[in-house]
Amino acid sequence: MTQRNADKALRRLIVTADDVGLHPGMTAGAIRAHRDGIVTACSLVANGVAFYDAVERLREVPSLEVGVHLTLVEERSLTGMRLPRSYVEFVRDMKDRVAIERELRAQIERVLAAGLRVTHLNGHQHVHMWPSIFAIVSSLADEYGIGYVRRVRDRGGRGGIMRRLSIAALNALGSGGSTIGVMEAGHLTADRIIELLRFVKGTTELVAHPGIDVDAYPHWNYDWNGETEALCDPRLRAAIADRGIELLPPSFVNAEGTSSQQR
Repeated sequence: MTQRNADKALRRLIVTADDVGLHPGMTAGAIRAHRDGIVTACSLVANGVAFYDAVERLREVPSLEVGVHLTLVEERSLTGMRLPRSYVEFVRDMKDRVAIERELRAQIERVLAAGLRVTHLNGHQHVHMWPSIFAIVSSLADEYGIGYVRRVRDRGGRGGIMRRLSIAALNALGSGGSTIGVMEAGHLTADRIIELLRFVKGTTELVAHPGIDVDAYPHWNYDWNGETEALCDPRLRAAIADRGIELLPPSFVNAEGTSSQQR
């Protein structure tokens, strides 16, 4: 069997909790879903208002791997550049590659300066998937020795027409690897996660948004508490094992050299 075919035969699942550092409740949800559930990694927003709170909490949970949730929409920048308030503004206005690279570098540096090991990169609202920005992110990943970058190619998703169109556009930009749960963002249930396991091939990433009593971002309409409970459902580990799927963090996949998220 060739290495390529061997990699395809493997079924490995990374479970990532996004948006850590945006709100203390999101950090708390990620940590609980790691300790009591299936989350293997989290994505930290370096320019989030709860960044320092998150850093203190994450230092107490070294088994929860940390990545940088590169953010170019909604939040305040670290370098003084104006960040757009919406995805539409982002597509229209974000054309200064030098300024973008400076901002993304500052976000990575801030997490590293906090003493946290960075094992992966991804983007808030998946903005890192735009080709011009992905090239910057890929270069920064190489420079900092970060081996795993999320590729959004969502499998088995549900949702309204606008969400389906958005994911279809992201799928067209991506290549290699796969994700599950993107279409269900903020509304994952244990039953739905079990259904999505059939789409796990090679290395697949389940993108989740757990939280505890989050009183911010009402326009997202996310059920943070519900996702936390879903990720802690005891049926999930049994379902994952029954299907011959390995539950792993990004660094283990990188070390084994079998990640399908190749750049």
